[in-house]
Amino acid sequence: MAKDIPIIDEALADAHLPALMMSLVHITGDASLLSDDMKPAYDFFAEGRLGGLSPEKQAHLRSVAKAALTAYLAGDGKLPPPPSPQTLRRMMDFIVGGEVPERYAGMLMEELAVDGVDQKKPHWESPELKAAASKLKVLIIGAGMSGLLAGIRLQQAGVGFTIIEKNADVGGTWLENTYPGCRVDNPSHLYGYSFEPNHEWPMHFSTQPVLRDYFKGCADKYGLRPHIRFNTQVLEARFDEAAKAWRVKVRREDGAEETLVASAVISAVGQLNQPHLPDIPGRDSFAGEAFHSARWRHDVDLAGKRVACIGTGASAFQFVPEIAPTVAHLDVFQRTPPWLGPTPDYHDRVTPGEAWLLEHAPYYEKWYRFWLFWMLTDGLYEGVKGDPDYKGDPTAVSDANAMMRQMLIEAIRPQTEGAPGLLEKVIPNYPLGGKRSVRDNGVWIAALRRSNVELVTEPIKEITPKGIVTADGVLHEVDVIVYGTGFTASDFLKTFKVYGRGGVELHDQWAGDARAYLGMTIPNFPNLFVIYGPNTNIVVNGSIIFFSECSVRYIVGALQMLAETGHQTLEPKKDVHDAFNAKVDEANRWMAWGAPQVTSWYKNAKGRVSQNWPFPLVDYWTATLKPNPDDFVLN
Repeated sequence: MAKDIPIIDEALADAHLPALMMSLVHITGDASLLSDDMKPAYDFFAEGRLGGLSPEKQAHLRSVAKAALTAYLAGDGKLPPPPSPQTLRRMMDFIVGGEVPERYAGMLMEELAVDGVDQKKPHWESPELKAAASKLKVLIIGAGMSGLLAGIRLQQAGVGFTIIEKNADVGGTWLENTYPGCRVDNPSHLYGYSFEPNHEWPMHFSTQPVLRDYFKGCADKYGLRPHIRFNTQVLEARFDEAAKAWRVKVRREDGAEETLVASAVISAVGQLNQPHLPDIPGRDSFAGEAFHSARWRHDVDLAGKRVACIGTGASAFQFVPEIAPTVAHLDVFQRTPPWLGPTPDYHDRVTPGEAWLLEHAPYYEKWYRFWLFWMLTDGLYEGVKGDPDYKGDPTAVSDANAMMRQMLIEAIRPQTEGAPGLLEKVIPNYPLGGKRSVRDNGVWIAALRRSNVELVTEPIKEITPKGIVTADGVLHEVDVIVYGTGFTASDFLKTFKVYGRGGVELHDQWAGDARAYLGMTIPNFPNLFVIYGPNTNIVVNGSIIFFSECSVRYIVGALQMLAETGHQTLEPKKDVHDAFNAKVDEANRWMAWGAPQVTSWYKNAKGRVSQNWPFPLVDYWTATLKPNPDDFVLN
């Protein structure tokens, strides 16, 4: 056992102390450690790992933990009886450093899953449901995170399915985006299926190859590959009213077209996969190499080249610091800067000590994930919600939003000292939350301060064969242009046609303004379900994987509702659909991203926020627990 003591010491030095305290309750059965004087306190910009505990309290906690872990490892590995529901509820309040509102308790208890039960797993165990499942055939479009998730849940329900994937492998955005520095902006230990945790994430914020391999591993573990048709493109989906089935035309890898028949169609194509190229005069006249970051040209060597990056969004924020040291010169063309959220561990590796605790300390991993989940759930929600009575500067939407804005400015300011004019260029003139913010560990501004990098804020006038001309008449001569200009996010399901009842085409019905009930179902389109559909994007509260898990549970529940009622199709009632969207629009109007002075990809061409969920995360969880038959037309 002596050889394990140094491991414990190293682990405890790196431990997330609030999660460690929760683990100790499980190990010892003693909740007395959860005293008021040991309760964590969190500062928005401070490292949460230490829970705001004084050095003396940290030392005491590590001493108690060392004794408990040593005894546990030396024993037979048995734990005392699990904490009672009342104690678990107290532990939830304790680790977040406050009181969890009661309406969050069910969602958080499900997410915590200390009993190891996957509560979102479907159970089609009755003979009637098994018989119904055997008759269903679901077609899923897309083998990214959401498509794989839908396949896993349908397989667990015993429902037959086929996944159509345009690429040669699974992974979706994590297969397609291979630009330098590509990584997730949610913590690794939260960015994974709730039922498929990974204790071996190498970094706190995983890189693209690691995430690609995670989803490939899930596809293998759950035996999904035999159900996937790769290198196959969906051309159109047409609802056959007589047969009450979908006929989906696809183009196979060999170029031949084929029509597949399905009881239901699930679109899992996502929002951020069709690159947007800006409408700049002369764009096609450029004589050098040019490409979008989502279609990175690895055959183009940037070393020693003069490079232009158009855009300063999330992708550019990641690849600019990576390429800056090797290029001869880099012009970064910025229309609007992103808000920079302090994240010191954004590029940090998970230490051996942290990894050891995640693997060996009972329930430590679950409570650490719980803490991450809570901190990203609705912690910032109120700060980006507009106050109708706010009369302050239009760069904020409430007093709380203005205060957070100032706090961020003061966090960014030290990075710009000694660089005259830079602070003004990197501070947004729109409210925090108005556009997607990015994780900041200092590398972005450090890259902008390099002698071979210029941040250009003058508007672009045109592109010529030699480079980019700005409104002041200056020609910026470059060899390569990289577009970090985002995606056509508002054009939902744009890559194929969808014909519903009466032959109506989905995009004609939408007329440039995509809407769906709970982001998933649409009047006139029976048994068509959309994951990551209109108004299911999240800005400050949570992980898109959580939203997808809620959506897939709801979709499988809708299929179960059909099986239980003996109906073949469902679609939302128009009045239910319209009332829901009216409620969403009114709420979005009072969020930072809905403010009239804000322009972003969250809004479609008509100015409506078609992307974002404007309510607390718990509201989506509650709304998607189980479909209500009264919301639908059943046939």
